Amino acid sequence: PGFSKDLSKEPAVEARAIGAECNGVTVWSLYVPNGREIADPHYTYKLRWLHALADYAAQGPEKLCLVGDFNIAPRDEDVWDRSYFNGKTHVTPRERACLDELEKAGLTAATDLIKDEYTYWDYQAMRFPKNEGIRIDLQYARGITAESARVDRDERKGKEPSDHAPVIVDYS
Repeated sequence: PGFSKDLSKEPAVEARAIGAECNGVTVWSLYVPNGREIADPHYTYKLRWLHALADYAAQGPEKLCLVGDFNIAPRDEDVWDRSYFNGKTHVTPRERACLDELEKAGLTAATDLIKDEYTYWDYQAMRFPKNEGIRIDLQYARGITAESARVDRDERKGKEPSDHAPVIVDYS
């Protein structure tokens, strides 16, 4: 679905997914809308976008892998301080219910193999050196099995890094 803050205008379709078939597996690299704030229209857009993704997954190919920045921390343990996120996006029950929809569509949360590691650290307040991060870069798969998963924190270090670290999952 598209998005426009002006409800009288036609929503603009945003470039948020690119896919390819790789060795018989349909792989989608995703950038799920952030949601900004719970009262912001972008939050509703995020939920609509995720429902559309779950609908696709439910009807989609037998072998499917959805990877990318989901902008949702699946569990309270996936944020450095749950109280910091009270009343904010990324941790709401409605967002997490959208991840449950993917699992009901037959996908498995491959990145649940990652424990006690974050994938994103805000540039503010020296969050990375303090390890004040969140785990929002996720992978969901069907028809293939995740054998191992890790976060490449070294890529987050260095000069002018991304605020995200790559997530690497080995599948069979």
